[in-house]
Amino acid sequence: MRRLPVLPTIMVAGAVAVMIALGIWQIQRMAWKDALIESYAGAQGLPPIAWPARVDREAPPLFRHAAGLCREVVDWRSASGRNLKGQAGWVHIAHCRTDSGMDMQAVMGWSERPDPPQWNGSLVSGIIAPDSQHVIRLVANTPAPGLQAAQPPSIADIPNNHFGYAVQWFLFAGIAVVIYALALRRRTKA
Repeated sequence: MRRLPVLPTIMVAGAVAVMIALGIWQIQRMAWKDALIESYAGAQGLPPIAWPARVDREAPPLFRHAAGLCREVVDWRSASGRNLKGQAGWVHIAHCRTDSGMDMQAVMGWSERPDPPQWNGSLVSGIIAPDSQHVIRLVANTPAPGLQAAQPPSIADIPNNHFGYAVQWFLFAGIAVVIYALALRRRTKA
């Protein structure tokens, strides 16, 4: 009987250990994401807050009802989005100056075209949603004149596919073991 090749065995064992560790990490992330989604669901039932003066990037007040005064619209940007009927188009996001010390990104509605609306600011009430550029934004309950209401953020849109990733890492580890066992078997026959 031949001895196991030391270096390849160490490399495969190390790779399998890393894959198993990544699978376990994904299971831990799944539990973390479940808790996060649960906290977002609970936030929807809390009383409205004022637009925050500062945002903790680690724990933004997502899915809270909020209100903020848009004193001045500094700029507009358009992004792909949907209206309440689920139609695809453009959401119009106003970059507002506020009294709170932090500028506010306010989704002021939806239209079929990316052209910004004629709106100069006022009190905006809505739901705080994630924003890839500014951490949070306020999706207005009432659209600006000439726009339709934009689809509010939904907890259902937050993916929690960590279980699938965990299964994938465990499968990779199992496949690596099987391939290495087949290679060793072939080596011993030669």
